[in-house]
Amino acid sequence: MKLSFFTMPIHPLNKPHAQSFKEDREAFLLADQLGFAEAYCGEHTTDKAEVITSCVAFLASLAYETKQIRLGTGTINMPNSHPARVAAEVAMLDHMLEGRFNFGISPGGLMTDAEVFGSIDKDRNAMFLECINMVLDIWAGEAPYNLKGEFWEVSTERTKILEIGQGEIMKPYQNDPHPPIVGTAVAPFSKGVTAMAARGWQPISGNFLLPQWAKTHWPNYVEGCLQGGYTPSYEDWRVAKNICVAKDSETARSYARDPGSPYVLYYSQLLTKMRAGGRLNLFKHDQNMPDEDVTLEYVLDRLVIHGDAESVADQILALREDMGPFQHLVYAGHDWTDLELGRNSMILMGEKVMPILDEATKSEPDWQPEA
Repeated sequence: MKLSFFTMPIHPLNKPHAQSFKEDREAFLLADQLGFAEAYCGEHTTDKAEVITSCVAFLASLAYETKQIRLGTGTINMPNSHPARVAAEVAMLDHMLEGRFNFGISPGGLMTDAEVFGSIDKDRNAMFLECINMVLDIWAGEAPYNLKGEFWEVSTERTKILEIGQGEIMKPYQNDPHPPIVGTAVAPFSKGVTAMAARGWQPISGNFLLPQWAKTHWPNYVEGCLQGGYTPSYEDWRVAKNICVAKDSETARSYARDPGSPYVLYYSQLLTKMRAGGRLNLFKHDQNMPDEDVTLEYVLDRLVIHGDAESVADQILALREDMGPFQHLVYAGHDWTDLELGRNSMILMGEKVMPILDEATKSEPDWQPEA
């Protein structure tokens, strides 16, 4: 079973940004040391709590300090950037990492970002598709490109000097045909998962989606894989969860649920954003339940796994019994409000919880789709 890492992240508003960046970087370096398979970070431009404004810039700061972990954008919000810039910057990062890179993409969900970039009243899903298609066309094509869409144009026809390289956009290190593409899925019964899988892309089921909705992604992923001629695999279905592991269950419960907890901060922020955006349905076990019943306590009860190593392993195994035998767990990173407890949770996850999961799942047969 694989273990990976993902962080948005969300930090206290009064925390110095420099401290947040240092701690976020330390979490990625720790994940590398612990043998995590992959690590992703999100990006937002207009959020004081979510301080990483560029996935590429942040991951580039880790390129030569990490040794084995694959780093991934989680995600680049495609409507907010010109496709030529995305293609060039991602290709550069892929070379810096010598191929230890996953290309995470999405339309972006923060409405203040959409407003500041002037896309709030546009079809952002259409912008997303046009942007990623142009990025892939740039990588597959040759200068001067001459790509024209509804939202962007890409050409160096008028100013190219190809004999000295002017006018060409860098291709990625992974060029057969491009870096692996992953997308975060946060909607129940997401048809986006089907569309991604049909193109050979892989899903991450978001950490803030109830398990009963996250498990609807698997059949859609299988459907898309079969449409595109790909073989579905539980190893390629990444499932993100909020997890707090401590030396004893009481310490874990306190760090996960008491006032001042980074998990409480995370869901306080997220609940406010989802309520304002009319997306509380993501948290509802019954779509007919009133919005006022979607309380912070209700959300924390359903979305935060906490306990000692044995308890956390049992909860994850129970989750797999409910959702299906996914083979790639993504540990969601949170602010290190308590530096020792934040670090130790990751260490215990890697060194104590994972061996239990590996032992419990080692004899599982490989899943094969029905003919």
